Amino acid sequence: MPQPLLEVINLKKYFTVNKGLIKKTIIQIKAVDGIGFTVQKGETLGLVGESGCGKSTAGRVILGLLQATGGEVCFQGSNIHHMGRQGLRQLRGEMQLLFQDPYASLNPRMTVRNIVGEALDVHGTIKGTDRTNRVLELLDMVRLPVRHINKYPHQFSGGERQRLCMARALAVEPKLIVCDEPVSALDVSIQAQIINLMRQLQQQLGVAYVFISHDLGVIKHISDRVAVMYLGKIVELAPKNRLFYSPLHPYTQALLSAIPTVNPRYKRERILLEGEVPGPLNIPGGCRFHPRCVLAQPVCRDAVPELKNLGEGHFCACHRL
Repeated sequence: MPQPLLEVINLKKYFTVNKGLIKKTIIQIKAVDGIGFTVQKGETLGLVGESGCGKSTAGRVILGLLQATGGEVCFQGSNIHHMGRQGLRQLRGEMQLLFQDPYASLNPRMTVRNIVGEALDVHGTIKGTDRTNRVLELLDMVRLPVRHINKYPHQFSGGERQRLCMARALAVEPKLIVCDEPVSALDVSIQAQIINLMRQLQQQLGVAYVFISHDLGVIKHISDRVAVMYLGKIVELAPKNRLFYSPLHPYTQALLSAIPTVNPRYKRERILLEGEVPGPLNIPGGCRFHPRCVLAQPVCRDAVPELKNLGEGHFCACHRL
């Protein structure tokens, strides 16, 4: 097995809630609490879960935009949280972020020429005429007409803006892109176009994706492996087909049962979860899913289940297994 491009080991990110003049810490919000996975070169790992499960926070910690509370994020064998400022600056060219809202992530006062070319300026890779040629090449790569090079973000549709964001992310030839729900704000037909384009670019360039989403349909279409998160922890991790057709964790089974079916004659048995997702200030002990799990046992309230390797790359954190 080759060395993974990205290796996340027991990663934690806690946010403190302070009170009083001396800023006394009264509680810690465990947004990410001991997750781990690997991503190979050219692979897509889907990170899925309900809103508030910590998947977007995990993406930002992986990129070094947030400092980890504990654990390691190793990119090509080096822990990024032990790098100095200069090391992180060099790393930025190899790890990029694709945002959820393409309009909010674009400077409305900059033209396409400068939005895409800015990364080239920051990293000092290409200048002058070569810079313009590279911008034109990137626009063609993401299927945007090169005549748009002098336009502003407000002159584009939502799908075109996301293509523009992709061109900017690809400008410095990254090896890894963390995609934070990049198609959730787009129409369904446009979502399909963007997802297909991302897959084509991956085959062409060999770039790896950590694809964060709450949409299981999108995750199934683009991912090679899928990690399911619940309240800061990964409860199941498996190759795409194994997870979608042989889910083992009760939470994963409930999520998959909610996917609409195309064939009206086929009726999937819906698993309805009772209660609400606990808030970040009131995380249950033991298995965090046990208050909503119909299969919960006494041990689920007392002990935190380990993420066990069940063979063929399938991991699950459940006391029943």
